[in-house]
Amino acid sequence: MNGSPVEALGPPSFRFELPDGQPMQGPAFSPAFKLIATVLLAGTTGWFVNLWLAGKVSGGVVSILSWFLAALVLMAFTWWSIVRSVTRLDAESVRQTWVWNKKMELRELAYGKLIRVPGLDWLIAPRLYLRTLEGKFQVFYAADPCMIAQFERLVRELKAFRSF
Repeated sequence: MNGSPVEALGPPSFRFELPDGQPMQGPAFSPAFKLIATVLLAGTTGWFVNLWLAGKVSGGVVSILSWFLAALVLMAFTWWSIVRSVTRLDAESVRQTWVWNKKMELRELAYGKLIRVPGLDWLIAPRLYLRTLEGKFQVFYAADPCMIAQFERLVRELKAFRSF
């Protein structure tokens, strides 16, 4: 029997236990990816400063500068999100800090798939695609090998539990 009256109304809840029972967390993106993001941000900033100092920016100071600064702020915010992003897995949910914080309750899961680029885990973080029974989905990134192993196990156990 399910644990609560609400759970009794629908399909059974998926339950997932971590090997040591402790939550785990790790970086969402690899150091190589973070370095590339840093180089792109620094390069874009340097490129515009060089254009500005060389007098090659035309069309009015306010319009060009405001468009560039708006783009740079968006790039910097995305860079900061990449650098500080952490994925956390516990017995209740998967969470990731990102531009917005992502969270998905494990008990509501209907489907999961781990998406990887073979041989490039050091650069392109494997991602866990999860869908709930209601059809909502989220994608979670992980660069930590231990976290990726638990993601693989979660997908296997979820597939066996839902058996579809």
